[in-house]
Amino acid sequence: MKLSFNQKDLAASINTVMIAVPSKTTMPVMECIMIDASFNQIKFTANDMELGIETIVKGEILEKGSVALNAKIFSDIVRKMPAGETVSLETNENFVTRIKCGRAKFDIPGNSGEDFSALPVVEREESITISQFSLHELIRQTIFSIAVNENNKMMTGELFEVKNNTLKVVSLDGHRIAIRNLALKDVCPDEKVVVPGKTLNEISRILTGEEDDLVTIYFSQNYLQFEMENTRVLSRLIDGEYFRIDQMLSSEYETKVEVNRQVFMGCIDRASLLVRESDKMPVVLDITDEKMEIGIESAIGTMDDEINIEKTGKDITIGFNPKFLIDALKVIDDETVSLYFINAKAPCFIRDDEGTYVYLILPVNIYRG
Repeated sequence: MKLSFNQKDLAASINTVMIAVPSKTTMPVMECIMIDASFNQIKFTANDMELGIETIVKGEILEKGSVALNAKIFSDIVRKMPAGETVSLETNENFVTRIKCGRAKFDIPGNSGEDFSALPVVEREESITISQFSLHELIRQTIFSIAVNENNKMMTGELFEVKNNTLKVVSLDGHRIAIRNLALKDVCPDEKVVVPGKTLNEISRILTGEEDDLVTIYFSQNYLQFEMENTRVLSRLIDGEYFRIDQMLSSEYETKVEVNRQVFMGCIDRASLLVRESDKMPVVLDITDEKMEIGIESAIGTMDDEINIEKTGKDITIGFNPKFLIDALKVIDDETVSLYFINAKAPCFIRDDEGTYVYLILPVNIYRG
C-alpha cells in the first residue's frame, strides 16, 4: 500500500477517529486505526466496541491496500510533521509502515487488520435529519445532568425520543432533569432509544456546529448511527426502559417568577464562592413581591444579595444546590427565564412558553441556626 496526504488533512482525520480509540484495552488491535485503501477511497476506522468512527480521508492512492497502525504513535508522528507538507505512507509485505515527510521518515510496525473489528452495518430505514448546530446544542443543553455513577447505567445515558415529529432529548441524575425539544421538518416514525453520554460528549467534539451542515441519525435495535458528510459515528445503545419522566413533570404551580437570567446567574455564582463541594450547603431564595433575596450561610462565611423580579402567586422560601441552578441557567439562551414553584419541598421548573426546554431541579432542605 502506498498513500499520499496533505499533513493538515491527515491530522484532522486522525483526530476525528482517535475519539473512538480506547485508552485501556487488553486487545492491542483495538489501540489501532484501521487504514483501508483497498478500493477507490481512503477510510480510517477506530472502534472500541461501544463507539465506532469511520471517516473518508482526502489523499491519493498510489498503491491499494490496508494496514492497522497504533493510533497514538501514528497520531504523534503526523502531528509533529511540518504543517501543510505532503506526508507519504507506504507498507511492505510484513506491514512495516514508512511514514515520510520531507527528510523525516519513521518506520513503525503495523498489523494486517484481520483481527480489527469492522463497524456493524446499520439498516438505513428509520432516520431523522437535523443540522449539526441543532444536535450540538441539544447535547450541550442536556449533557450536564447525566449521572457519572455507572451503577445506574440508564442515568449515564440520554433518551432520544421521536414522537409527533419532535425530537426530545432527556437526561437526569436523580437530582435534576434536563429536557430539550426540537421540532422536525419532515414526517418521521416514532423512535425511542437511550444513547450513552460518553458517545454524545465525543460526537459534540466533531460536529461543525454550522446550520448548513447536516447530520442524519439512523435508528436500529442495538445502535444509533450519526452520519455526516464524510464521517459516520456508530454508538451501541443502552438496553432497557428509560424512566417515565412524564410522571415527574407538572404544569401546576403556586408561584411564578420571571427574572433576568444573567443577573440571577451572577448572584448564584457569587454565592457559590462560599460553598465547598463537601459541604453541600444550599443557596436560599426568599421570594416576595418584586424581589428575590439570595443568601447562603456556610463555614466559610455568609452572603446576601437581592435582585428585582416579576412574581405571580405566593411568597416562597426555598433552597437549592447552587451548582444545579448555574448548570441549567448557563445553557439557556433567553434573556429572561421563568421559574415555577409549587412549595418548598417540590421541584422547581425552569421552562419557556414554547416548550423547547424544561429543567427540573429538586430543592434542598434549609437548615438555619
